[in-house]
Amino acid sequence: MIKLEPYLNFNGNTEEAFAFYRSVFGGAFSSLVRLKDMPMPGVHIPAADADKIMHISLPIGRNTLMGSDSLESMDMKWNQGNNFYIFIEPDSKAEADRLFDALSAGGEVEMPMALQSWGDYFGSFRDRFGIQWMIDMELPDKSTEEV
Repeated sequence: MIKLEPYLNFNGNTEEAFAFYRSVFGGAFSSLVRLKDMPMPGVHIPAADADKIMHISLPIGRNTLMGSDSLESMDMKWNQGNNFYIFIEPDSKAEADRLFDALSAGGEVEMPMALQSWGDYFGSFRDRFGIQWMIDMELPDKSTEEV
């Protein structure tokens, strides 16, 4: 079954925002990855941004609120209005490709669907109506799975 969840981008204050959300909703982070801990071959991370958030997840009921820092040092321009995505988790590579191709038609692809350094099959885009989407299929065995 496909799962849709909000993915929020912040201007360098993701950790503060998610500490606030956790204080409201309770629970514990299921993921917290800093830029310095993420393998990104060929990408220079300035020392001032090393502790910024690459990805964070806070389970809330049956859903998950996710987010990251959008940093100009990483060629990301944060603006009010581009600070959120709809995050889709499909059940298969075929479904991921179908959704990506259909929803991105006439839009602007940010990252084509591909195996990523963190081991998932992922892509992102803005649809023709200006809505931003991420499609992510977590692979069962990230070390050997072919996509």
